Amino acid sequence: MNASPVRRLAAELLGSALLAATVIGSGVMAQNLAGGNAGVALLANTAATVAVLFVLIKLLAPVSGAHFNPAVSLVLVQRRVLRIGDAVGYLVAQIVGCCLGAWLAHAMFALPILETSQHVRSGAAQFVSEMVATFGLLLVVLGHTRPTDAAAMVAAWIGAAYWFTASTSFANPAITIARSLTDTFAGIRPQDAPAFIVAQLLGAALAALAASMLFPRQQRVSGADSVV
Repeated sequence: MNASPVRRLAAELLGSALLAATVIGSGVMAQNLAGGNAGVALLANTAATVAVLFVLIKLLAPVSGAHFNPAVSLVLVQRRVLRIGDAVGYLVAQIVGCCLGAWLAHAMFALPILETSQHVRSGAAQFVSEMVATFGLLLVVLGHTRPTDAAAMVAAWIGAAYWFTASTSFANPAITIARSLTDTFAGIRPQDAPAFIVAQLLGAALAALAASMLFPRQQRVSGADSVV
């Protein structure tokens, strides 16, 4: 990537904001239109998230790598693909961006801008689900071999994990923080968020270990930080 640090941070901020706005906003719209059918609401929420992930990664990967996720950035530091100083900026941009996205979704649906979620998401099943969801996501990020495959593979994994995990696959600490700030379909109680984040980071660490065995470093594509 040849983008300046400012452009890279702007891309991470904007991408994270639009991702969070889509996850939360589509949840509100889905719940409004589904007539109480949670399955239909989740299907609509999934479709919107998959679509926006594909678009945002295609659009912004050439600028910042399209991480939009602290777990991704931290693992790329461990893999010596991203410098620590750059990662700190990415993490701040991702968290701030996701929070701004939550508030943007509230503004679009005439909801209170500032609120916290009352949606209970706790227990061992939720913890394991977030580990699995994040493990799979990072395995895709570290294991894909062609840059052009990243957007479709990441979007497909998240779409599938919405349905086969009990947590509906947050798989992103920044999104988790943002979702604690919305008392809507996509929300999570603030007191439940720390366990989700721990599970996500643990899943990411396990994925990094698995990737080191499955995908030798010498086979990693050049510029891998720009295709996630």
